[in-house]
Amino acid sequence: MIVQACINGARRRDFHPKLPLTVETMASDAAACVAAGAGELHIHPRGADGRESLAAVDATVLAVHRACPGTLVGVSTGAWIENDVGRTRAAIAGWRELPDYASVNLSEADAPAVMELLRQRGVGIEAGLATTGDAERFVALADRSRVLRILIEIDIQDLAAALDEARGIGAVLERAEMRRPILLHGVDATVWPFVKLARQRRWSTRVGLEDGKTLADGTVAKDNAEIVAAAVAIFSSRG
Repeated sequence: MIVQACINGARRRDFHPKLPLTVETMASDAAACVAAGAGELHIHPRGADGRESLAAVDATVLAVHRACPGTLVGVSTGAWIENDVGRTRAAIAGWRELPDYASVNLSEADAPAVMELLRQRGVGIEAGLATTGDAERFVALADRSRVLRILIEIDIQDLAAALDEARGIGAVLERAEMRRPILLHGVDATVWPFVKLARQRRWSTRVGLEDGKTLADGTVAKDNAEIVAAAVAIFSSRG
């Protein structure tokens, strides 16, 4: 069980004053999150224009590895980043400073090919499942067990419906006898209920400005480190 810090995601600059978008701010923010108890880091590198970029992975991962020695650093491979299958594959094939792992969304058509490319490069895979359909597609893959972990990542804002979807995904994995680590996380309205559910299920979770900017009481957090510390406190509680 770990708390992973997701420090920026695809959020726009005006989402939060402390949203890290440059190499320097991502590295310093990552170090603050590790000091607050984050076990791993999930980062969306940005180019000089502030936009997400797979070409920016080298500089960002190098800086974060230096700022957080010994901490695993992951990135996204979301299809929207390059918005082109060929550019996505070429960028991953050209990485010189490899992340420790990368997330792959099973909702995306090219997911199996991206997963195979990551394996060839020696990069761990987080298999992202947002729906039961994603889960069914994942368990049908011949190499489904060759992943670092499974992400159950629900962006449905109605909590009851989000919980139903998470249970449905869990049921698909159980039927397939999947025995890989699971990380559960929500977005915005479901972040903190899912942190608590992850603790109950003894799964990992993630928090940070990618997923939401508020604390459990609804107040806006001052930064990623404060959000991480709050999640770590929940995971460390005896109740």
